[in-house]
Amino acid sequence: MAADLAAPTAPTARASARYVRSSASKARAALDLIRGESYERASEILAFSERRIARTVARCLDSAAANAEHNANLPAEELFVSACYADEGPTLKRWRPRARGRATPIMKRTCHITITLERYSLSEREARAERGAGSGAAAEVRRRRVAASRAAAEEAAQEAEEEAGEEAGEESAEAEAEEGAAEQLAAAGEEHAHDGAEEHAARGDGDKEN
Repeated sequence: MAADLAAPTAPTARASARYVRSSASKARAALDLIRGESYERASEILAFSERRIARTVARCLDSAAANAEHNANLPAEELFVSACYADEGPTLKRWRPRARGRATPIMKRTCHITITLERYSLSEREARAERGAGSGAAAEVRRRRVAASRAAAEEAAQEAEEEAGEEAGEESAEAEAEEGAAEQLAAAGEEHAHDGAEEHAARGDGDKEN
């Protein structure tokens, strides 16, 4: 009877990143910044965070939003971070040699990051709509991110083409210079041979006169 009277749970979507090469404490510091925030706000916080683990957390957040859109048909602008946590993973144990034949351990920590997105309730969605929050902001964030990545890729391709063109121009200039030098050497050799033939002919005429 209690199960029948229980309120229906809100639709959720989750994503996890396993065996992340970072300690769980560092990941939790970034996750604490986005817990309870909307998806677009959490994306902005992670985009401007100076922590290196924030990029991994942002990818996990985007994966959770993609799962919500494609698997549960939930719009990203109506989602918020309902739960996020980092569990400790296996530790890679290494050793560093020290003085007097000693060795000190090196613990390379790993962690598993999990992010759960939940849809706002109807009353919260109506309140956000009245405030104007979440109206396509998440889609706009993704569009800006995709546009920035595409612009960076196009710029890198253009730079590669310019470098290839410069190298080809340098190679053609070197080939033209070598060809011109060869022509000059050939012309000088022909002129020298012609002068030698004239001198030899002049000497032959002198010997005949004598």
